[in-house]
Amino acid sequence: MLIKTKDDQSAQLKALELRAAGSGPAAKQATAELRIRKAGIKGEMESAYLIDFHFAGSPNWAVIHDLRIEHRGRTAQIDHLLINRWLDLYVLESKHFNAGLKINDGGEFLRWDNYRKTYTGMASPLEQNERHIDVLRDVAGSIDWPQRLGLRISPTFHSLILIAPAARIDRSKRFDSTRVIKADQLKKQIWKDIDNENPLVTLFKSTTRIVSRETVEFVARQLLALHRPLTHDSDETQHPTPPKPPAAAPKRIEPTFAEPPPLPASVSLPAAKAEPNAATCKYCGKQAGEILYGKYGYYFKCDGCSGNTQIRFNCQPGHKPRLRKDGAEFYRECADCRSSALFHRNRP
Repeated sequence: MLIKTKDDQSAQLKALELRAAGSGPAAKQATAELRIRKAGIKGEMESAYLIDFHFAGSPNWAVIHDLRIEHRGRTAQIDHLLINRWLDLYVLESKHFNAGLKINDGGEFLRWDNYRKTYTGMASPLEQNERHIDVLRDVAGSIDWPQRLGLRISPTFHSLILIAPAARIDRSKRFDSTRVIKADQLKKQIWKDIDNENPLVTLFKSTTRIVSRETVEFVARQLLALHRPLTHDSDETQHPTPPKPPAAAPKRIEPTFAEPPPLPASVSLPAAKAEPNAATCKYCGKQAGEILYGKYGYYFKCDGCSGNTQIRFNCQPGHKPRLRKDGAEFYRECADCRSSALFHRNRP
């Protein structure tokens, strides 16, 4: 399923063209930046076409293009993100080279400069992508993430660098560059990753990690809610902006649930067991304390007797209510009866 396409950059390109039409060092810099920006956009569009061809129509994959996230003072600019039902996250970086790419024995990346007739150095896209994954890993720990048996399902991150299919890659035999691939080999590489897994690991993933298609979309839309596109006309690294105050928390994207089928008139359901709309200590009955997360899931830590009370909910037979965290607030929710109520609020 396609969650997001690439942002429109026509305004930024127009601003660069106006600057490049002038004179002096600023115009030369704008001309060089415009050339790089256009090449980058071309490479991303070529990769996006191939990604969408194989994955955008699949209900088992969520596809996000051009995702920019700011989190705890760090920024991740992700060209393409793929998420599947095993919560494998493929972080894809697109690179466009007119004349080819060289990777030496030390893992350094070099691009051919037609004007100078020599290779010139460039930042490693592999290291760049690892920084993006570090930010994404922190973000995954701060949003509503799928759980199984009360434990969060750990996502698996994969880094791939996509090069234009027609580009030339000179690889070193002493440096592992298998994560640098032609964009048209992406589907083959993903299936290769799956085939190379230990059969026991594959079985474990299939039985304990697989989530619903709706959950994949829910995770993807939470990430999309954190998207913060650039609003100025040049790259941050060349024209840094003053620090901004922390942005307001993005509006929460709530999952939607299909309406349960109606029951026959002759069938009646037993009433759900009444529950207090607050966490309560099972030892002393007090409601002052905090909800914390431990080895076996969420529990209530009492301020009065310091006792720990495991949080369990009752609902109608067959229903599976759960606890959802939103900052300092915790909600009791049931997808089957489509209910949501504030259960407890921790101290700020």
